[in-house]
Amino acid sequence: MRLGLFLPSRTLFCDSLSIRKMYAAVMLFVFMCLTATTHADHHQPCHAPNMTGFMTVMSLKGEVKAFGAFTYDSMGKKLRFRSNESQPTNTSLGLDLLMFFDDGIFYEIDSKNQSCEKKTLQCTQHPLDIPDDATFSSTANTGSPFIEGEGLKVTIWTGSMPDTKGHYSMSVTTKCLPVTTFYFFESATFLFSNTDIELEIKDPDLLVVPSFCVGQPLEETPEGTINSFLNEFM
Repeated sequence: MRLGLFLPSRTLFCDSLSIRKMYAAVMLFVFMCLTATTHADHHQPCHAPNMTGFMTVMSLKGEVKAFGAFTYDSMGKKLRFRSNESQPTNTSLGLDLLMFFDDGIFYEIDSKNQSCEKKTLQCTQHPLDIPDDATFSSTANTGSPFIEGEGLKVTIWTGSMPDTKGHYSMSVTTKCLPVTTFYFFESATFLFSNTDIELEIKDPDLLVVPSFCVGQPLEETPEGTINSFLNEFM
């Protein structure tokens, strides 16, 4: 009698132990999945590679402020932008800018007259790189994600610019190529869009200070003036 009662009790105990082990295994699996999902959803701002391409700057009213070629050195934090050359328009600005973001200076170059102005950069933000303090907003698909070659997946980053009292919204590809950036200011809104990007610096000499600019004295910045790449279009 005692043996008969003992066996079922032992069986129940083994079944209970098996259930606990299975429950523990399931919970471990769920925890691992949740952890993987958390890591997958965690976004950090990326930094664009070296690039050569074309940039269009438009106002919200549809006015083309500038169109031109750019060369960007992501490691050296250097940018050359030359507008109104290859496809001049009546409304676009004629600019030739050489920016040294790490040094906090830039040159406004006039190659035709062999002259330039050397100025201080008060704001180093520009539309080719996501700021380190940017906030991830969302992921989106432009075009159709279901048709091969007809869609582009982008991540959208937003943030504020205390120096200029503005905000921005930047979309980049999964490999951190900048597509479009909106800048919202109190007085105006601008759209920067990039096309025909190549992952190389085609002409390194474009990122070197021209000989006629070497030794140029640094101009004084008037009080209240904020020099930046963005301000050149405002």
